[in-house]
Amino acid sequence: AAFPPCCCIHLPPPPPPTSLPLSLPRFLSSSSTFSAPSCAHGDWFARDGENLPIMVLMPMNESALMSSISQGIEPAVQLAIQHIRESRKYSFSLITKIYDTECDNAKGLRAFFDAICYGPKHLMIFGGVCPSVTSIIAESLEGWNLVQLSFAATTPVLADKKKYPNFFRTVPSDNAVNPAVVKFLNYYNWTRVGTLTQDVQRFSEVRNDLTNELEKADIQIADTESFSNDPCVNVKKLKDNDVRIIIGQFDENLASKVFCCAYNLNMFGSKYQWIIPGWYQGNWWEQANTTNCTTKKLLTAMEGYISVDFEPLSARQIKGISGRTPKEYEREYSRELQQKGVEASKFHGFAYDGIWVIAKTFFRVMELLRIKQRQNVYHNFTVDDREVGKMVLDVMNETNFYGVTGQVMFRNGERMGTIKFNQFQEGQEVKVGEYNAIADVLDLINNSIRFQGVEPPKDRTIVHQQRRQINVPLYSILSTITILGMLMAGAFLFFNIKNRNHRLIKMSSPYMNNLIILGGMLSYASIFLFGLDGGFVSDKVFETLCTVRTWILIVGYTTAFGAMFAKTWRVHAIFKNVKMKKKIIKDQKLLIIVGGMLLIDLCILICWQIVDPLKRTVEEYSLEADPQGRDIAILPFLEHCENTHMTIWLGIVYAYKGLLMLFGCFLAWETRNVSIPALNDSKYIGMSVYNVGIMCIIGAAVSFLTRDQPNVQFCIVALVIIFCSTITLCLVFVPKFITMRTNPDAATQNRRLKFTQNQKKEDSKTSTSVTSVNQANTSRLDGLQTDNHRLRMRITELDKELEEVTMQLQDTPEKTPYIKQNHYPDANNILSIRNFTDGKDGEKSILKNHLEQKPQAQWGSMDPSRINRGPLEDINSPEHIQRRLSLQLPILHHAYLPSIGGVDASCTSPNGSPGSSPRHRHMPPSYRVMVSGL
Repeated sequence: AAFPPCCCIHLPPPPPPTSLPLSLPRFLSSSSTFSAPSCAHGDWFARDGENLPIMVLMPMNESALMSSISQGIEPAVQLAIQHIRESRKYSFSLITKIYDTECDNAKGLRAFFDAICYGPKHLMIFGGVCPSVTSIIAESLEGWNLVQLSFAATTPVLADKKKYPNFFRTVPSDNAVNPAVVKFLNYYNWTRVGTLTQDVQRFSEVRNDLTNELEKADIQIADTESFSNDPCVNVKKLKDNDVRIIIGQFDENLASKVFCCAYNLNMFGSKYQWIIPGWYQGNWWEQANTTNCTTKKLLTAMEGYISVDFEPLSARQIKGISGRTPKEYEREYSRELQQKGVEASKFHGFAYDGIWVIAKTFFRVMELLRIKQRQNVYHNFTVDDREVGKMVLDVMNETNFYGVTGQVMFRNGERMGTIKFNQFQEGQEVKVGEYNAIADVLDLINNSIRFQGVEPPKDRTIVHQQRRQINVPLYSILSTITILGMLMAGAFLFFNIKNRNHRLIKMSSPYMNNLIILGGMLSYASIFLFGLDGGFVSDKVFETLCTVRTWILIVGYTTAFGAMFAKTWRVHAIFKNVKMKKKIIKDQKLLIIVGGMLLIDLCILICWQIVDPLKRTVEEYSLEADPQGRDIAILPFLEHCENTHMTIWLGIVYAYKGLLMLFGCFLAWETRNVSIPALNDSKYIGMSVYNVGIMCIIGAAVSFLTRDQPNVQFCIVALVIIFCSTITLCLVFVPKFITMRTNPDAATQNRRLKFTQNQKKEDSKTSTSVTSVNQANTSRLDGLQTDNHRLRMRITELDKELEEVTMQLQDTPEKTPYIKQNHYPDANNILSIRNFTDGKDGEKSILKNHLEQKPQAQWGSMDPSRINRGPLEDINSPEHIQRRLSLQLPILHHAYLPSIGGVDASCTSPNGSPGSSPRHRHMPPSYRVMVSGL
């Protein structure tokens, strides 16, 4: 549809020309005098020298927002039109007429409709500064078959080509900086950023587009914060989330608050990099500072920030379409500003290049229309506004030339311009690089960027995971001690095997001794495994070691103490009741006992492994600062061997081992009075259990408290294992070794052995004699015990009678003239007891008939027939008898003491010889151990 007739639009008449601001340019004030093409004439493209009208929409009223931008645009537009005319390349003249929108939607729409209804037929709209007014007008352009070219509208909303298909702009959109920011982030390998956005549509749209660009570039957005008035809470969240690279989208009024918060939170310096918009006014921190921070504090926090904005003029001094370099144009523009007395606008270069875009577009459209006209020379060629508008759109998309702002090119109506990067250095912004959107190239000026540190900030706290592992020197020292312990255990094993047939070792069960040594060596071996962590082995191997070292330690403990307690149980079983008939307890039975204990261990361990196996777990601790002061954080972590129900399984193991130790303590207490060194280890077992129990309790407590200190924990565990294993082995084998070296026959000498049973009876002091424990025939032991008891009772009676006779002789020597020799049969018979143990057959030579008969005569009875005997008979006189008894009674006393475990008569008898001593005499095996009673 073509433009509707002007008369069909019922609008109030336009204001008189005198209502325009006085500051309007001169060439605009005379715009009413030019001859514009009317609605009836459609051959405007066929004639040279035509004045082509352009509608200019922008706020001109000084009280309107963004009016300062418009004031600096007029000199640039005037220069562009002048340079187009001077170029003599175009056969037409561009005529512009400004319509004041006052940055108000209603007034802007009125100005637009006034221009359409009462003004000339405009071929294009130039301008659009205020985003709200521009978006409303641009949305309706398609119905009017008009194309709008803006030089200052940067809002990202206008990039929607479905909604604004006829809108173009020579200024890059606010979104155009996002690809440049992504390129800048990639240059420094920053892959983790955070955003801080003001709750305004303009900034929110830029943030949303930036999010898409970051996701395409695989850059992580660690945190996205938005704020309305007070940004401190949001800045604090960024710090808590360890955001180092912060991309901000906010105006200069809130920028001062942001940097004040950053100063208070110490979010500046070498660890942080701020990236903010670059379109703020100069010295904005002084004009917009509404915070309680001083300017000095703000400057401190702002130091080093990067600002991103479009480049107002190209830095490349290349002559463009006007035949001038950007510098030459800038000088002419500055002269015009001085003549007009207005301030410069940052958009003047885009307005200048925009006029050139319009001129090139009209020139190309006219050229195309003339070609079509020539092709239809025989027909009445006409063209409607829709077709012209379509041609303008196509030509605009093909625009490509080099202007004062760089290469002018559109992509879907968006300017592919140049983005500059500035850095705030020592109170001012310094250009450090630029990004060419057409070539997608980032060009940074060498050595221009100054970071606060020696290197660019990190995009996050670089966390170096540091394993808390066991020190190699500590592991080496404890391993050396462990090896020495194993060598000692090996020496004990060699000693035990070499002397296994010696009675001292044989009586102490060499097989059980070997098991004790084996258990100790297994315990030693577990130390090597406890010291291996992830610093020495892989994670998979470490998880396997978790199970292996637990099995080795538990089995080693049970093997060592199980064998020791089995030996003690055998002694207890033999001595707890000597009157009952005994059975032989062989080593095979003890091995079965130890095997049963190990079987219980295996059942527990297998269930543990199947139901809830030990696995490698990693415990991480809080971050620590780098000791060397680098911008990194140390994350200590520690490897553990744990499972889901660790407490339950450890409780089961501790309970079983505790019961085993209590059982050992009971056996040691019960056998404490058995004084055969080769048999009775109760004292050493008690000492071992005490030391092991105390050390295990202390070690477990300290190990739990030092769980996060692997060196201390490993040292405690290793020393506890070494101490317990070493003290146990030494208590078992060192006494045997010393005995073997100092007194090899100590185990074969007669010793008094006591075994006291805790019975609540009056005869608790009675003891029983036992023979050798290794006697194969226990029935002979019972018989010998009975004979021994009977002999001791008889000897006690005879001793009493001898004491009575001695007392009678001492009291009545003068009353008894003589005593018959045959009246002393018992005295002579007593003397025969002296060497009753020296016979070859000890069981048949013990006092047979002499001690079983009562004496036939009483001491002191006199035979009258003997009164008058001769001198030969005087040897039986009281004096001789008394003298003879004084010599024989000591001999008699020493003669029967060996039978009850006393001193051997041959040791003190004046007539005895060294060869007759039991120490120098080989006795039958059945008499090598004597046990006495009370």
